[in-house]
Amino acid sequence: MPIYEYHCESCNKDFECLVFGNEQPDCPSCKSKKLNKLMSAASFFSKGSHGQTVKAGASSSACGGCAATSCTSCSH
Repeated sequence: MPIYEYHCESCNKDFECLVFGNEQPDCPSCKSKKLNKLMSAASFFSKGSHGQTVKAGASSSACGGCAATSCTSCSH
């Protein structure tokens, strides 16, 4: 049961919705079905190289050892 982000073309609002199967959601503000599904930023937790738990997302370093957005550009 994934949660998707949508943008309503009718009232110009963004919202999240839990979708079951092939269900077609409607806007909670205006009840319109004229929706665009938005691309969500991914985020996950993993164990770092030193055993610490780190959060990696669209704008963070994968290892947490520096401010770089990719480990290919740092020495960690």
